[in-house]
Amino acid sequence: MISRITSTLVFATLVTAGNAHAQVRIVRDIPTALAVEAVAAAVADCSSKGYNVTGIVVDRAGQLKALQRADNAGPHSIDSSRKKAYTALTTKNSTMRLMENTQKNPAAANLVFINDFIALGGGVPIQVEGETIGAIGIGGAPGGHLDEQCAETGIAKIKDRLK
Repeated sequence: MISRITSTLVFATLVTAGNAHAQVRIVRDIPTALAVEAVAAAVADCSSKGYNVTGIVVDRAGQLKALQRADNAGPHSIDSSRKKAYTALTTKNSTMRLMENTQKNPAAANLVFINDFIALGGGVPIQVEGETIGAIGIGGAPGGHLDEQCAETGIAKIKDRLK
């Protein structure tokens, strides 16, 4: 009787384990070529307006995918653009909207103490069919709203090829 129960449990475990391994998770991520193109378009847009910025695209895991720094961009712009991209990715929201929301909600003020989190405009998630596959961050223009406009230009450049 015990061996029959044991063999039934072993069989059930094997069937369940087999089903778990049979499923493959499909993950979308921003391709390097599109990340490079988006960041180049964003930095070019800001440069055409006289803003020396750095642009960074991170992938869905928050890792650096592309970086471009305009001539004369401030040294702080590298770190701020990376944090903006990371924050936009992890919140699945623009950092401008996040900044506005944290200003309205005093309890949210502590969010800025999270590592690599920044509540300044200029970070925008890159999405496909509602799924965040990366984010772009721009830093160095004289205002987060200007950084964000350039980030949006970068995304617009590749939008039709995000599938």
